[in-house]
Amino acid sequence: MKHDIAVVAGESSGDLLASRLLSGLRPQLPESHLHGIGGKHMAEYGFVSDYPMETLSVRGLFEVLRHYRAIKSVQTSLIEQLLVERPQVFIGVDAPDFNFTVEQRLKEAGIPTVHFIGPSIWAWRAGRIKKIKKSVSHMLVIFPFEAEIYQAANIPVTYVGHPLAEVLPLEPDMLQARQELGLPLDATVVTIMPGSRLSEIQHHTEAFIGAAKILSERDPNIRFVVPM
Repeated sequence: MKHDIAVVAGESSGDLLASRLLSGLRPQLPESHLHGIGGKHMAEYGFVSDYPMETLSVRGLFEVLRHYRAIKSVQTSLIEQLLVERPQVFIGVDAPDFNFTVEQRLKEAGIPTVHFIGPSIWAWRAGRIKKIKKSVSHMLVIFPFEAEIYQAANIPVTYVGHPLAEVLPLEPDMLQARQELGLPLDATVVTIMPGSRLSEIQHHTEAFIGAAKILSERDPNIRFVVPM
């Protein structure tokens, strides 16, 4: 039986997380139509993005306000499309501000909704649990203690572990990594990670470079690594 599964990831990190989910789904449902909003990592599993993921890859209040009309247009069109198509399940990957609204509309229409990686309500904005209960049929969490929070709110939940645990070695080979990156074996190495969204890089890079300059002046032997 061919299933129609809709998935939405709002940025490159969500694309990577969703790809781990699809890597498990695709072998079990080889004929399924996987579509929605996603990126290149999800496409490796036959996922088709109906809308450009870049439209959702914004951060900060002013950035969101500047792109609000485009984001809202995509959200409205996606909801209308899925209400007609009625997929077997909708999976929202992170991007809670966008996905919870979509999930609530679909759940109210009787379409099962799954949210992959529960937001950090245990750290901030705990009141979101009310919105989650209206929106999510089943929550997938990556930390064991999170399951108790959703169980207490009568929200179906499953602890699935961190999706990158199977990708990253438990004990990385630091010597090999230094050799591959051409780094001195005895050097102090600092990794600069300004973010995954273009807007994050634009806003954070100057501060990160400034900090690197200060550290470099203190110790000229420090080596800096930036993933690009």
